[in-house]
Amino acid sequence: MAESGIGMVYGGGKIGLMGIIADEIIAHGGEVIGVIPGLLRHEEVAHTNLERMIVTRKMSKRKVKISKLVDGYIGLPGGFGTLDEVFEALTLGQLGIESKPVGLLNVRNYFDPTLKQLDHMVNEGFLRKENRDMLLVSDSIEELFQKMQQYQAPALSKILNSKSVSSRGVNSKKSS
Repeated sequence: MAESGIGMVYGGGKIGLMGIIADEIIAHGGEVIGVIPGLLRHEEVAHTNLERMIVTRKMSKRKVKISKLVDGYIGLPGGFGTLDEVFEALTLGQLGIESKPVGLLNVRNYFDPTLKQLDHMVNEGFLRKENRDMLLVSDSIEELFQKMQQYQAPALSKILNSKSVSSRGVNSKKSS
């Protein structure tokens, strides 16, 4: 990433996979920005060698700040936080709030069960195929970057463009 001039914005931790990646990008002269909620900063998990650390009061504010700073999202093998952030970014794209690419680096097929679940959701009619296709996947970081650079956000669905949705995003007619 550093060699390609691609910076990283992430949760600001010094531990785990993301802490290691932050260290490597810094070691190679790349830019790394951390965005961490205050409650985690005091747990001694905050990375102390970042060019810039932004502390937010809430997790929700952290997500908004990260969204404003990034051009796209990449999920690496992780836990609940990883899935939460990936699916929130996809949902924002599905709703047309954002048009940024969202990718998964599928290291050693880590995300295969998640991808199978998404395909099941399409087959059962709970997820549109064009929305499923918004998620870019590769086991190669180079290929994933290429897919992200070529990404074109899908057009909004007719449902989201219908007159039954008011400017506040709720049905203006009372339901019975």
